[in-house]
Amino acid sequence: MSRKKIFAAVAAASLLALTGCGANAGASNSGAAAGDFPKKGKSIDLIVAFSSGGAVDTAARLIQPVLEKELGTNVEVINKPGAGGQIGYTALTGAKPDGYTIGATGSPSVVVSPLDPARGAKYTRDSFQPLGRQVIDPTVIAVQPDSPYQTLKELLDAVKAKPKSLTASTTGIQTGEHFALAQIQESTGSEFAPVHFSEGASQATTAFLGKHVDVLVANVSDVNDLSKQGKARVLGVMSGDRAPSLPEIPTFKESGYDLTAGTARGYSAPAGLPADVAKKLEAAIEKAIEDPAVVQKMKDLGLQTSYLNGTDYQKFWAGQEDDFKKVLPLVQKKD
Repeated sequence: MSRKKIFAAVAAASLLALTGCGANAGASNSGAAAGDFPKKGKSIDLIVAFSSGGAVDTAARLIQPVLEKELGTNVEVINKPGAGGQIGYTALTGAKPDGYTIGATGSPSVVVSPLDPARGAKYTRDSFQPLGRQVIDPTVIAVQPDSPYQTLKELLDAVKAKPKSLTASTTGIQTGEHFALAQIQESTGSEFAPVHFSEGASQATTAFLGKHVDVLVANVSDVNDLSKQGKARVLGVMSGDRAPSLPEIPTFKESGYDLTAGTARGYSAPAGLPADVAKKLEAAIEKAIEDPAVVQKMKDLGLQTSYLNGTDYQKFWAGQEDDFKKVLPLVQKKD
């Protein structure tokens, strides 16, 4: 072979390597070579689509140190609240799928927002790559400590007699609390006047404590401490069984209403992660979620860890999408 041909061959090989057209093209194009993820000194952003202090934020900060240990780099929790989670989810799905941006994902908000054209979401379910589910957090109904309503039936009967006479909090339009209120209305005829706090549970709780709303619709983890401190009277839990952290509170079914509702929470990345990067992230998230200290702290919050791996979380997500499509019209009505 002539020197000219040898030089041409070497140049072509070099160009092939530089342009990422070889065997690792997918990893190179997505900005993460499988073997060196995460790069030393490069931190990972964990986006929380709600404000600090709420259950989603708390759970993310519980797993943060374990993720850092497993991945060998800093993990920074970044709060991007607003629009019932939509701002944070937009930021997550718009990030480069290189493993350096992951996020907390909670349904129904993350499932429903792209289903309603009026929301203008720039993402769909396929924009996310589920990495693992952490927990299912049942919905509860609570009133002020000095409320005249002592039981769930008393409360619902009063609202049925005078529709929209009492305000009730949600963490945004088409969130878990909003769906719960819609379920209650459809099943019992009791129609509350929802007040949407799009930055999350901490904002809704602050409004409730300030007596700006009559009824707090929240998750078990949001009211656990409030109940113990006598700052809220929980009347019912929307789950199949009583919450371990609130054993004295009856379920809706025990009160005569066969209704269940709650929020499923997990972690996802932008779709399109290199396979080896996804594998590392999934393994680290599993370790973090099932770490005994994290499980105990979640239990202290009133939450039972309910881990699913990325594949099973994706299937669970798809099933929820089918279910929520059926009831979406209930939360598309003007309040």
